[in-house]
Amino acid sequence: MIRFEHVTKRYADGTIAVDDLSFEVAEGELVTLVGPSGCGKTTTMKMVNRLIEPTEGGIFLGGDDISTIDPVQLRRRIGYVIQQVGLFPHKTVLENTATVPHLLGWGRGKGRERAAELLDLVGLDPSVHGDRYPEQLSGGQRQRVGVARALAADPPVLLMDEPFGAVDPVVRERLQNEFLKLQAQVRKTVLFVTHDIEEAVRLGDRIAVYGQGRIEQFDSPATVLGAPATPYVADFVGADRGLKRLSVTPIEESDLDQPPVVHLDDPLATATERLRSEGARWAVVLDGRDNLHGWIPADATGDATARSTVREHARRMEAWLPLGAPLKQAFATMLQHDAGWIAVIDEESEGRFLGVLTPARLHEALRRSIDADAQDVPRAEVAVETVATVATTAKTRSRFSSR
Repeated sequence: MIRFEHVTKRYADGTIAVDDLSFEVAEGELVTLVGPSGCGKTTTMKMVNRLIEPTEGGIFLGGDDISTIDPVQLRRRIGYVIQQVGLFPHKTVLENTATVPHLLGWGRGKGRERAAELLDLVGLDPSVHGDRYPEQLSGGQRQRVGVARALAADPPVLLMDEPFGAVDPVVRERLQNEFLKLQAQVRKTVLFVTHDIEEAVRLGDRIAVYGQGRIEQFDSPATVLGAPATPYVADFVGADRGLKRLSVTPIEESDLDQPPVVHLDDPLATATERLRSEGARWAVVLDGRDNLHGWIPADATGDATARSTVREHARRMEAWLPLGAPLKQAFATMLQHDAGWIAVIDEESEGRFLGVLTPARLHEALRRSIDADAQDVPRAEVAVETVATVATTAKTRSRFSSR
């Protein structure tokens, strides 16, 4: 969708902002441009909508050389979101959102209808917020209006220049989450400029890490964190890149352990016997459809009576996540609930229990993810040596050698 071919931007004083830049952004892909201030990432973005003209090279949008397109017409095909939002203070939220449809001659009724749809899509009720003015909104709400306005004419390309940089960290994380959900629905081709490597990793399908006017590495977030291409990239992403990689490594079914399982209506004596036979201190409790209900500790099964059931002793499950959630969220959930494990469910089947993730398995999943990228194979096919596997192997060897 977007293609740079040997693009250079050189200013009159000899400063080279972008030097021989070549890369492609596929249709529906979100690419984050990340790097320190003055490295050329915003210049790169502004050349796409011809706010800045390149000195050399060519930029193509959907196969068309943008230098042959009228700049005004080009910009109406591209959504643009900036850090300070840039809403018109004298216009209502609905009027701001309908700006580009109005310029395209959609008509007042159609433009306002489209604006209302987009406000609803970004989580703002048009009946509540539509007639308000920007000064009556919070910073996060104004940013959402800015995104809605950029999408109003349904452009194929969206340019975002540090759009969440002017809000506090809590709102910023919420906006990032909302934007990821929105992108999953609309699948725009997005160039997203940021100086924050964690934001770049969290949002991008791929990341372009800028040095001075050049891209040092252009790859998936997991690869940038797991295998930095240069010492510069390694230094930029930080020594804690292993922790950052947790945010882009999803929980997979192969990462899970299978603990003892009982059902709500099982006799408590059944749970007692199962825990004793497996030498376990707790069991997961499921309902009649094998959906997660809670858990039961071994000490709750000690006073089993003939008529007692698991239901009467089961405890509520607080620490759980859906399959595919990032390992970072799993780690945070363990810490939040002071839990030695978390349950993992399949949300697509109404909460079917899949297994549990322990700290040891979380660490193993991270190591397998790094090795899988290096070997270019699925994560489930990678075997890693852990303390648990070494101990098991040693015990097995001892058993066989003693025969």
